[in-house]
Amino acid sequence: MVSLVEKKDMLPLLAMPLMLVIVEIGAVLLSIPMKGAGIYAFEDPSSVANPIIFIVILLVFTAFLLLLIRFRLRRFIGVVVGISIFFTFIYIFGAVAAHFLADPLTVLGGSTLLAGLATAVLYLYPEWYVIDTLGIFIAAGAASIFGISLDIVPVVILLIVLAVYDAISVYKTRHMVSLAEGIVETKSPILFVVPKRRGYSYRREGLGPLSGGGERGAYIIGMGDMIMPAILVVSANAFLPGKGGTLLSLPAVGAMAGSIAGLCLLLVYVNRGKPQAGLPPINGGAIIGLLVGYLFSFLF
Repeated sequence: MVSLVEKKDMLPLLAMPLMLVIVEIGAVLLSIPMKGAGIYAFEDPSSVANPIIFIVILLVFTAFLLLLIRFRLRRFIGVVVGISIFFTFIYIFGAVAAHFLADPLTVLGGSTLLAGLATAVLYLYPEWYVIDTLGIFIAAGAASIFGISLDIVPVVILLIVLAVYDAISVYKTRHMVSLAEGIVETKSPILFVVPKRRGYSYRREGLGPLSGGGERGAYIIGMGDMIMPAILVVSANAFLPGKGGTLLSLPAVGAMAGSIAGLCLLLVYVNRGKPQAGLPPINGGAIIGLLVGYLFSFLF
């Protein structure tokens, strides 16, 4: 029998798979207006050069942030991240607005205003529930853009390479831990924060060193750990057969189920208190789930 204390401790761990489900379903829903607005990251979705371009951009951006941390310019991290978030919001709000409105000026003006307000709220009041709510929207929007821009093979290549890179950067070079600590110090809203107890305030308490000892007040999970499997879900839904008139195809459902299983496996190790590479189990589970769903799509 599970005690009440144990049940209470399980709630934060259950919240993270729930957020992943919301991000993945939201990404599929946002892919519809994204397609309609013609917002694509790559011209040729089937090109295997696309994941290489993606990874190069990621490495350059990561190196730039690490340099800012190395030279004690952490405050500029917030500026760089804020600009990126602002333009992501413009794409998201613009695509949704264009789905319902015909006037381009109204769409541009409205999306810019909403993007500015959302970004301002994130930075003026960076409480955990604000970061998580708008973070879900950001992750779903980014995943929808890349999901409709990458066919299955490029996405699978991307997820495998990023899983290997994540493992190396967390367990070997540990530069991803340093990057996460720098982002946490600046309270830049590109991490999901899940409190372990009632009354926790990310604004007042922060999180503390990720690599140090002691009990922290919240779990964190990188936005990329939510975005990457969601990209595969959107891509499977867009490029693989078997929709059958429903919102999600069987391959997409399989990718969702596999990513959730991978995240649950990750949380077993996260609960031990040490930083863990999230993408190996999450991406691996999503890919396995995709293959299972694809096989089932021929049976039903």
